[in-house]
Amino acid sequence: MSESVRQVHVIGAGPAGLMAAERLAQAGLGVVVHDRMPSVARKLLMAGRGGLNLTHSEAMDPFKGRYGAARPTVGRWIDAFSPADLTQWVEGLGQPTFVGSSGRVFPKAMKASPLLRAWLARLETLGVSIRTHSRWIGWRDGALAFETPDGERLERPDAVVLALGGASWPRLGSDGAWTAWLDAPTTPFRPANVGFDVAWSPLFRERFAGRPLKGIALGHGDRSVRGEAMIARYGLEGGAVYALSAALRDAVEEAGQAEVRIDLKPDMDMARLVARLDRPRGKASLSNHLRKTAGLEPVAVALLHEAGPPPAEPRALAQRIKALPLILSGVQGLERAISSAGGVRLDGVDARLMLRERPGVFVAGEMLDWEAPTGGYLLQASFASGVLAARGVIDWLDSQG
Repeated sequence: MSESVRQVHVIGAGPAGLMAAERLAQAGLGVVVHDRMPSVARKLLMAGRGGLNLTHSEAMDPFKGRYGAARPTVGRWIDAFSPADLTQWVEGLGQPTFVGSSGRVFPKAMKASPLLRAWLARLETLGVSIRTHSRWIGWRDGALAFETPDGERLERPDAVVLALGGASWPRLGSDGAWTAWLDAPTTPFRPANVGFDVAWSPLFRERFAGRPLKGIALGHGDRSVRGEAMIARYGLEGGAVYALSAALRDAVEEAGQAEVRIDLKPDMDMARLVARLDRPRGKASLSNHLRKTAGLEPVAVALLHEAGPPPAEPRALAQRIKALPLILSGVQGLERAISSAGGVRLDGVDARLMLRERPGVFVAGEMLDWEAPTGGYLLQASFASGVLAARGVIDWLDSQG
């Protein structure tokens, strides 16, 4: 490659890093991607095992609201690369998409591997060089230092994009170790989209761990979300839990516990449920009575007992079914979290995602301090930040003459 072509190194081969690499290469820059793992995008592949949820089709205002306190900043990323842009990009790689009944957007193949193969083929065509087993370990006299199988290697590119991920699922490559040498303002990592501890009775744990709670509504404070949860040996996890996990985590950290309310029959109003429960029970057991009158599965009936003996009076029983209290006593750690909060503070980068204290060094993806629930919001913002960081690099290089 001609020496006149400016070189940009991207550190981290996840969605944000690879997206930045693609946009930079399309702009005619020489691009090298580093990743410390033996292969790229391991977390993306893991996320796609149950169906790769790319983004969400809901309206922009509630979509941006999913990013909480980071909405003003992340909302600008979404403006730069919207859900429609992401869907068009995926289909441009030969991967048709569809919108599920919940509004989530998936590739028709469902898995991440076909998309990743097509993407890597495009990057190869663009001339992007990918170096695996290349672990960034900081700076040496202004140069980037990498630990490789052939020893330490120093690089002096014209600009850098850091897309090293957060600290969740560290076995897949994102361990947050870079905070020790980045020399940028950071917020400590905390688990996000994570399960919570519940002191189940031994009998309930042995019988129902691994069972889903389908079609419920989960409430905390003034928020309630519809979805599913999963009984785990340690407690409770699943989509409905993750939608509330930021507030639940904060409550547990502040008070040592958090209370959630589970509506086991959100589609049945109180009056109708009371009328059903008031039907003659005869010789039927309480479990059979609840199954026949309220349509409760065995796991839901057992959950009612976890809160104490179920009331006999129909209205009181209906109230428990509609607002079953459950105490969450702890938060699972980063190693079990789907994503993480914390990382490089948003006020530590400028509008182009360049570190204020290190000109020419840009940051993208989950290593920035933002969080969002599952449902497509994590991937959308990661991709979008990669697009914005690439634009920032191009703009900054142009400004350098």
